[in-house]
Amino acid sequence: MTQKVVLDRDDVRRTLVRIAHEIVENNSGESIAVVGIHRRGALLAGRLRELIAELVGEPVPLGDVDISFYRDDLGMRDPGAQPVVHASHIDFAVEQATVVLVDDVLFTGRTVRAAIDALFDYGRPRRVQLAVLADRGHRELPIRPDYVGKNLPTARDERVNVTVEELDGEDEVSISQGDPRSGARATGDRALLLPPAEIKVTRGDG
Repeated sequence: MTQKVVLDRDDVRRTLVRIAHEIVENNSGESIAVVGIHRRGALLAGRLRELIAELVGEPVPLGDVDISFYRDDLGMRDPGAQPVVHASHIDFAVEQATVVLVDDVLFTGRTVRAAIDALFDYGRPRRVQLAVLADRGHRELPIRPDYVGKNLPTARDERVNVTVEELDGEDEVSISQGDPRSGARATGDRALLLPPAEIKVTRGDG
């Protein structure tokens, strides 16, 4: 399968540093918290939190949410193809905070919608912003990211593959041919149809 690398390890590092600076500049003097969307979004959120904390010189709350039971297609799935569920962790008060949701890839917008629903179960943030490593387009909901690492014009039959060092041994974003809903985590709305061992790339949906 032909695969085109659009972000390598150094690109990912530089991209996260830039996004961290943009978040701090746009939220000067405000309380910032970072919440990642499982799985790779949560790992990227951890890195962003460290970068932001270094810039502002104080601790930054970090959390993660699992959107499995908030998906609007949950009742449509075959019983044998239900999503893998991870625990959510938000151990801080979200009220009065600007919460930056983090995901690897933004696609249809349905994952981000589900993540917002999950987040509001913990309280009412002052505002919610969205940061994504890649935006591949093809939105189905009126959702737009506040911070984008890279815009990736793609066809629907292409797959955006995201790997992160913590899970996959390397940081990389690539584009390959294939149905975004079958195969590794085609970024653009989590590919949760496969068993966890087969889900290697982030379905970039925000």
